[in-house]
Amino acid sequence: MTAETADTAAIPAKAGPSLGLLRFAEAVSIPIGALVVSALLFALFLVAIGKDPLQFYQLIWTGGFGSSFSIQNSLQRAAPLILTGLAFAIPARIGLTMIGGEGALVLGGFSAAAIAIPLVSNAVPPPLTLLVMALTAVLTGGLWVGFTGWLKYARGVNETIASLLMSYIAIAIMNFFVEGALRDPASANKPSTMPIGDAYRIGSIPGTDVHWGFAAGVVLALLLWVLMSRTTFGFAARMTGGNLRAARAQGLPVGWLMVVCCAIAGAAAGLAGFFEVAAIHGQANASLVAGYGFTGILVAFLARQNPLAVIPVAILFGALAAAGGVIQRRMGMPDATILVLQGMMFVVLLVSETFYGRLKLFQPKATGQRA
Repeated sequence: MTAETADTAAIPAKAGPSLGLLRFAEAVSIPIGALVVSALLFALFLVAIGKDPLQFYQLIWTGGFGSSFSIQNSLQRAAPLILTGLAFAIPARIGLTMIGGEGALVLGGFSAAAIAIPLVSNAVPPPLTLLVMALTAVLTGGLWVGFTGWLKYARGVNETIASLLMSYIAIAIMNFFVEGALRDPASANKPSTMPIGDAYRIGSIPGTDVHWGFAAGVVLALLLWVLMSRTTFGFAARMTGGNLRAARAQGLPVGWLMVVCCAIAGAAAGLAGFFEVAAIHGQANASLVAGYGFTGILVAFLARQNPLAVIPVAILFGALAAAGGVIQRRMGMPDATILVLQGMMFVVLLVSETFYGRLKLFQPKATGQRA
């Protein structure tokens, strides 16, 4: 009998269904509690610098959800955060701490812009051009982060350090070409690739000002939730993440699972880069390095690496970003104020990780032993 079986046997049969409910309540309550604590700590910070916390949080609501324009702005900003949140969440399910979403986004966006240059010059139809751009971005991001996963399995390289360094390399590659061989001569002040043109831009979801990247992120989150929660692949990945030695003992293809999960993560981040180019910027330049990959880490942490939970959490952070301008105008505070709040939330979330499995409120109450 394994330790897990022994623990389960110690719980009465009627406590079984409530165990799942307790686990769910714990997974929801602790992150929400971390958000509340973060808000209170940041309120104290605002009081210390002579600002009104109530006005600050009211402006966050107004800027993020107070009007139809605000809601659409929040959803637009949430689109890349869903995809970069997935880029951290999927490797985390197999026990890897991959923080290379920023690099995959930048390199995916750059590769999409680069492949578009000859296609646009030769008047290839926009639908085909956009399809090739998207596939190029997905493939580039998948190979980039997938290689990091291979380094972890085959060479034992620490995935956190490797993925971070790979991000810096990806940004350097983009800068090398954008400021050199692929630079648009007309981009004097801000080095950029040739613009793809309005005819090759991704449009908005009908009836909204939100580009299709948001819809793609939601669909991908749903598909990855099914993959990781309802398939044998997902079960094998979770087993590997829970106990690598046991997974190897059971004959699971651990290396293949790691590489595939990392490739999926990179593909999601690369897709985010494609939409940044095709829907927002229209070309590749330094604006791609917007920190979405690093904010996605916080999104995934708060979502407990659940692809479905990534969606509402990304919308929350999209609303925070959307409210930055309102806070700057109304309260005279810099845009970096939101980054300070996000940093405080990240620290509190890290501390909250120590409470899982320790709070008696979420522990099943055994009323007796099985015979």
